[in-house]
Amino acid sequence: MRMREQRYTHGHQDSVLRSHRWRTAGNSAAHLLAELAPGQALLDVGCGPGTLTADLAELVAPGRVVGLDASAEVIAEARRTLDERGLTEVETVVGDVYALDEPDGAFDVVHAHQVLQHLGDPVAALREMRRVCRAGGVVAVRDADYEAMTWWPGSPELDRWLEVYRSTARSNGAEPDAGRRLVAWAREAGFDEVSSSASVWCFASPEDRAWWGSLWADRSTGSGFAEQARDHGLTDAIEQGRMAVAWHDWAGADDGWFVVVHGELLARP
Repeated sequence: MRMREQRYTHGHQDSVLRSHRWRTAGNSAAHLLAELAPGQALLDVGCGPGTLTADLAELVAPGRVVGLDASAEVIAEARRTLDERGLTEVETVVGDVYALDEPDGAFDVVHAHQVLQHLGDPVAALREMRRVCRAGGVVAVRDADYEAMTWWPGSPELDRWLEVYRSTARSNGAEPDAGRRLVAWAREAGFDEVSSSASVWCFASPEDRAWWGSLWADRSTGSGFAEQARDHGLTDAIEQGRMAVAWHDWAGADDGWFVVVHGELLARP
């Protein structure tokens, strides 16, 4: 199967994956939990290192669960995560969201967390997710909306970080402000029954600020995003260093506060 070319803005460095490993059903898929029941078949598109996949698998056991990602390296980590949690029956596959190797109506639940924002054609991806979801099932997506992110204290360097990130994503053909567009994309993909919501991650405690600020300081200088931003001529290493310092300064501020806004969607074929 030949996958459609798509450059992943974040990359797969540890500064990225350690945030992915933090994700759970509780902090990243609360909008879906009421839809889950034992015995359902579930596909997790863009499963990353598998922590969220594992939580979902436990909630629908003994149903079939498939974790899919475009990166073989990341799928290998997901396999280790699932095996360590005793979820050896969960399938892990390298695959393409535009061409899922599954028959029509194969799943009760198709889930994608922080995936559509990185795709050049999110509507085509949603159509394919709709195809493999059975009648009466649900396609559940959640994506950040970068322009809606906000923080305190203000910082010109962090303002610049956001500007550079959004420009980098769009230079890759992606849409960083995906959260607000989910309903429109789902309608275009052919879903008639759509319900939407929003939720946030809030980083305000000293521990949360240290974690969030550190990983974004690292991403600003040594990640796929950092490399691609330079490749696109949007910034340079000196400015990226200033961004990293600003992230550490923000994390050290007693009144530091950062909110990531997410759009959420439950769409039914």
